[in-house]
Amino acid sequence: MFSNAIVRKPGRSMVKGLSNAELGVPDYNKAVVQHEFYVRALKNCGLTVEELEADENFPDSTFVEDVALLTPHCAIITRPGALSRRGEIIGIKETIQKYYTNTEEIQPPGTVEAGDIMMVGSHFYIGLSNRTNLNGAEQTIRILNKYGMSGSVIKLEKVLHLKTGLAYLENNNLLVCGEFLSNPAFEKFNIIEVPEEESYAANCIWVNNKVLLPEGFPITKQKIIDAGYSVVEINVSEFRKLDGGLSCLSLRF
Repeated sequence: MFSNAIVRKPGRSMVKGLSNAELGVPDYNKAVVQHEFYVRALKNCGLTVEELEADENFPDSTFVEDVALLTPHCAIITRPGALSRRGEIIGIKETIQKYYTNTEEIQPPGTVEAGDIMMVGSHFYIGLSNRTNLNGAEQTIRILNKYGMSGSVIKLEKVLHLKTGLAYLENNNLLVCGEFLSNPAFEKFNIIEVPEEESYAANCIWVNNKVLLPEGFPITKQKIIDAGYSVVEINVSEFRKLDGGLSCLSLRF
């Protein structure tokens, strides 16, 4: 169960954020409204939410998940693979140190974005992507081992981040899409398959027995309900234009 979340409000500079989505330029005003609804949803799940002010120097900084990995035993400040995002870690350290006495940092030449890391109990699956390299993954695993946790690597072929195509919903249930459906690393899980036409819905989040799901994906929604979960739909259309999803918008711990 989670008790807290950290979010960062979107800035007007988000219109200059990184994107390969080809869905157009995000509407800042709509993004603000969507982000406020997202925060309310987290609070309705029982979380205390710390809202950081927008950082206009970093257009993608509302995707706060990528700059830190918060585990039950330590916090790891990452080193984003996107050069334009490296400076974001400066703005998150002080906040995280209010909650964690054990903080570690990924060092060059390692790169890690926590959108590539999926926590399953005390084990962490780490995607090797254009944003997370092997050196960064190995550093992360060494840190996890130091605190009694473990990690393993998953090579990505198509998606931006590991959690673009996977979501762990606890109770051994794993939402899976695309290239991960045939990956033997996930055979032990109860697989909930996301159809390719609803692939964006694979990035959803479990929060205290509820599943926050992007709005507009009825097949995936029904599958999650059939698996026994209460679903909260959230419109994140403006963040999708920046290749962002529900998990990217918060650090939950």
